[in-house]
Amino acid sequence: MKFNSRPLKNHLKKMRGRTKSSQQWLQRQINDPYVSEAHRLGFRGRAAFKIIQLDEQFHFFKPGKRVVDLGCAPGGWVQVAVKKVKSTPENPLVIGIDLLPTNPVPGAKMIQMDFTDENAPNKLKELMDNHPADIVMSDMAANTTGLHELDHLRIMGLLEMAYDFARQVLNPGGVFIAKIFQGGTENQFLAQMKKDFSLVKHAKPDASRKDSSEFYVVATGFKGNKG
Repeated sequence: MKFNSRPLKNHLKKMRGRTKSSQQWLQRQINDPYVSEAHRLGFRGRAAFKIIQLDEQFHFFKPGKRVVDLGCAPGGWVQVAVKKVKSTPENPLVIGIDLLPTNPVPGAKMIQMDFTDENAPNKLKELMDNHPADIVMSDMAANTTGLHELDHLRIMGLLEMAYDFARQVLNPGGVFIAKIFQGGTENQFLAQMKKDFSLVKHAKPDASRKDSSEFYVVATGFKGNKG
């Protein structure tokens, strides 16, 4: 999904107490076509278009697939997944977890909990009624400190936890999708993924900001957990 129209050149009036950085952030939000389109379509944020565009490229969402969303707030990815897999309140196929509260999405079961909590994986499995998942997706990112190397290590640590969980719950043939940031230490992680999955691809959706170092890894064809 792409937007060809140029964003409107809106300008904010300066207000007392607003910092320069907050003015810049608000200016970018107003001039961002994905923000206005998300509002128009009822999505909870522009990030919904990232998972839409990834699915348009890799076609992993299919009716009846079970999905786990790690770091689901504010719920945009959950909204997309519910629609794509045809999840319903009577047969919820989408599970989500986040440290922050997430407003309910019909057709999904979500909990507010820190994924790094040692009890989180088992809590998610309970919500899944111990069914295996077909797709595990993660848009999680650790809070930054401003120290590049430390931030990258924290991000990779969180990603490895998400990957470990995915390997526990995925069906053979399953899919893992996660946000990753360039920084050097991701190469070893990606090498391991290539052993566990038939195909591992990088992608940067159009909805990702051009000045961001984020990209997504999409691993398909899980070979099964050999213990």
